[in-house]
Amino acid sequence: MGEAPYTPDLFGRADCMAPWNETVTEGVVHLHHYALAKERELAAAIKSVIHVSPLRHMVTPGGFRMSVSTSSCGQAGWITDGAGYRYSSRDPLTGKAWPEMPALFMQLAQSAANEAGYPDFLPDSCLINRYRPGTKMSLHQDKDERNLGQPIVSISLGLPAIFQFGGDERSDKTQRIALMHGDVFVWGGVSRLKYHGILPLKEGSHPIFGANRFNLTFRRAR
Repeated sequence: MGEAPYTPDLFGRADCMAPWNETVTEGVVHLHHYALAKERELAAAIKSVIHVSPLRHMVTPGGFRMSVSTSSCGQAGWITDGAGYRYSSRDPLTGKAWPEMPALFMQLAQSAANEAGYPDFLPDSCLINRYRPGTKMSLHQDKDERNLGQPIVSISLGLPAIFQFGGDERSDKTQRIALMHGDVFVWGGVSRLKYHGILPLKEGSHPIFGANRFNLTFRRAR
């Protein structure tokens, strides 16, 4: 028998879900419901960014089309193609600079990092990933950044997802962590290069984001 569909009244109500923090392991903090109060403003900000730099399915150096569609904002955007994984100051789809990072993005990323114990976070890149039911992200490390001393801040919006957080090797055992609408996940320090990924998204619909999960990942790329 299949699992119950996503229920907005349980997972998406800013007025009944008080924020609380959970330390997952050294250097890793799960900020439950942290971004709920700004859900509509975040939806509008995402829309403004992808209007300028549309979502697209990038291709890995190995020639595989990513199931997740992406865009970016800030001074640098993460891209992948036949030449490899890297950051670029220009959107290869439009040939123009990436959109400026919305002030709300910066404010939330910095306040979440501070809440998690990283008071000096200054992101210059925000990767926007859109997941739809069935899409996933394989286990990987975030290691294309020049400054690995800065943490990663990840904001989840829309459909819930199961986040896999592992160890220093891809084969290490992973924890499975439920990321709900409005949750923020922060990791850095000794855990900065841990492998992580997203299991295939289950069917559902969110009252604001529809049949989608948007993930905003903030990094100091340069």
